Amino acid sequence: MRGMSGKIVLVLAVALALSACSSDKSPKLLNIKSTTDGPDEFAIVPPKPLQAPESFAALPPPTPGGTNRTDVFPEADAIVALGGRPEALQAIPAADAGLVNVARRYGTDPVIRSRLAQEDLNFRRRKDGRILERLFNVNVYFRAYERQSLDQYAELERFRRIGVRTPAAPPAGY
Repeated sequence: MRGMSGKIVLVLAVALALSACSSDKSPKLLNIKSTTDGPDEFAIVPPKPLQAPESFAALPPPTPGGTNRTDVFPEADAIVALGGRPEALQAIPAADAGLVNVARRYGTDPVIRSRLAQEDLNFRRRKDGRILERLFNVNVYFRAYERQSLDQYAELERFRRIGVRTPAAPPAGY
């Protein structure tokens, strides 16, 4: 009996050690898996249909790496469909210039995206869960971000106590 329990402990230790070995070392707090093995149907955007130009001589010269007449620009197409001006996508509207200037008052960081990505990766590594949670694919997302979450009901009550109107929330007592 003693030899059998030693073997069981050894097998469990080996299984636990092997489960820690993985080629993908990035932490996954929220374990979401696709149930299909095909492509994401929403990521595939068909191009616009080909059309013959009015004059082949009036065509602009090709721009390698540039845009094509059949390229899809969903935001610009939606703006045109709603009667707007797609060139407004390129510039900051005058109404938003003050907001942009205030946001830029201390300068901008050109590497902010990579810095935030690294900080997020470090945070997720620290909060990735314990060995058994990783072994059994337990979702630790909500526990990892618990200190950063907001209790919406407590905030609603706090707003009501200080007299802030909350028309989008249900009336008190519901």
